Amino acid sequence: MKKALLLGAAAILIGGCASPKYESRHINLSGFPPEYKAGYDDGCASVNVAGIVKKDAKRYKSDKQYAQGWKDGFDLCKKR
Repeated sequence: MKKALLLGAAAILIGGCASPKYESRHINLSGFPPEYKAGYDDGCASVNVAGIVKKDAKRYKSDKQYAQGWKDGFDLCKKR
């Protein structure tokens, strides 16, 4: 019993240290292509993580959907 409680407490503590996922929490992106959603998530995460820009530079240059999603995610999350 004591071991199970310790394992449960450890799981909760470790889960609390996981980096948050900023995946479209406040915006309904259903109907958008996966490339746009990935860009949106990365753009939004770039605002929320201090000093760290999450951007796939190669994909940003070559994938218009990803680039537009990144710009939209960055701009919308920056306003919040």
